[in-house]
Amino acid sequence: MLILSVLTVTTLRLLRSAIFLLVVLICTAGLYLYLNYHFLAAVQLSVYAGGIVILLVFAIFLTTNKGEILLDIPFKKYIFSALAVFAGIAVTAFVLLKYKFLYASESMVAVEQEIDMKIIGQTLLGTGKHQYLLPFEILSILLLACIIGGILIARKK
Repeated sequence: MLILSVLTVTTLRLLRSAIFLLVVLICTAGLYLYLNYHFLAAVQLSVYAGGIVILLVFAIFLTTNKGEILLDIPFKKYIFSALAVFAGIAVTAFVLLKYKFLYASESMVAVEQEIDMKIIGQTLLGTGKHQYLLPFEILSILLLACIIGGILIARKK
């Protein structure tokens, strides 16, 4: 999964990048299945692997010529990208080591039952502590902006 993620962002062909992304999203659904989150695995496959990647492939076919290769990137941008990656790894490691997470003391092996759909729905669309309505709405605005940007890019002059 990590190798395919790197290939997704480093390949010079857009269609190959989309295919690598599709396989990464399928692997993510496999991780959800491994953790007994069947609902999240189904959503991952249907929404992301099934919908978003297909939309991305159609956008690639509409906006590029067959076999078109992306422009070569200057070496200076690789250095800045590597610095950003290391900064992200440092921040992630800091957060993982400094903070105690919710349910960290409970063993994941002891909790073998699947979470109820009502609890998932209330958590995703609730406004209280540890509920995710605001990120859910921000994500919908981001997807709307992506669709509008795709339409603007696909328009020919």
